[in-house]
Amino acid sequence: MNKRPIIIDCDPGTDDAIALFMALASEDIDVRAITVVSGNQTIEKTSNNAINIVDFLGKDVKVAKGAVRPLTREVFLADFVHGDSGVGNTVFPKAKADFYEKNAVDTIYEEAMKCNGELELVSIGPLTNIANLLMTYPEVKDKIKRLVIMGGAIFGGNDSPAAEFNIYVDPEAARIVFESGIPLVMVGLDATHKAKVFENEIREIESYNKVGKYAAEIMDFVKCFYESLGFGGIVMHDPCALAYVLDESIVKTEEYHVDIETRGELTRGKTVVDIYKVTGKEPNAYVAVDVDREKFVALIKELIKKYN
Repeated sequence: MNKRPIIIDCDPGTDDAIALFMALASEDIDVRAITVVSGNQTIEKTSNNAINIVDFLGKDVKVAKGAVRPLTREVFLADFVHGDSGVGNTVFPKAKADFYEKNAVDTIYEEAMKCNGELELVSIGPLTNIANLLMTYPEVKDKIKRLVIMGGAIFGGNDSPAAEFNIYVDPEAARIVFESGIPLVMVGLDATHKAKVFENEIREIESYNKVGKYAAEIMDFVKCFYESLGFGGIVMHDPCALAYVLDESIVKTEEYHVDIETRGELTRGKTVVDIYKVTGKEPNAYVAVDVDREKFVALIKELIKKYN
């Protein structure tokens, strides 16, 4: 069976780390590269986390550094969730490998040309790298099979009352991406807030192997944050988007038109989803509306077990 070529654009990040654990264990996809963006932490920290995770897992995947800051705005971090390192209290061994010689934009372009229309992008951080790609190489949009985004929400936000973090950080980049014409899947808070892992499941994952122990330690770090919000479990945003890539039956989607608010004093970064089709605009994204939590957690367990 031919594996599907994938590039993961990320900002590790506690839940990014779990998503990378999953992706690099899967036998269904070929992770051609991991590109990194500033988001949950600074670009230096997110890049180091990404390459350290790849090395820790014993995988030979190139890691390329990307945008240091959003297109037009100041750097905005989520250290209040992910900690000073970006991955909580977890310390990965320092990687022996070096970063790929090309930057994130050139790396994605290189792979898109090689894959000739079959490359899938998975963006689980701010969309700055993807917007820079589209501005630098406009022709690349015809070489990307689809882009799965962890970001946005139909209702509410988690960084402001209106906006989800990844879109809030760089709404100008998000607007470029959503207007690009690339086939899009938006896996936002309406689904990811239901993608919970509970205490007994964390302890089971912890018992599997070394990777399971690291996964549990990462989940334990964010436990207090999610408990303070009343979730009753650990919310796994980025793994939910990755789960959709691996098994579309886990996440239910509906097709809508999505615009990005860039100027609102109270609504900066809101994904304006035309659920009642009042604008008359054609749909430009499949939008996640629900998740099968049991299948989602089962997939995490299955993939972590592969590191035995």
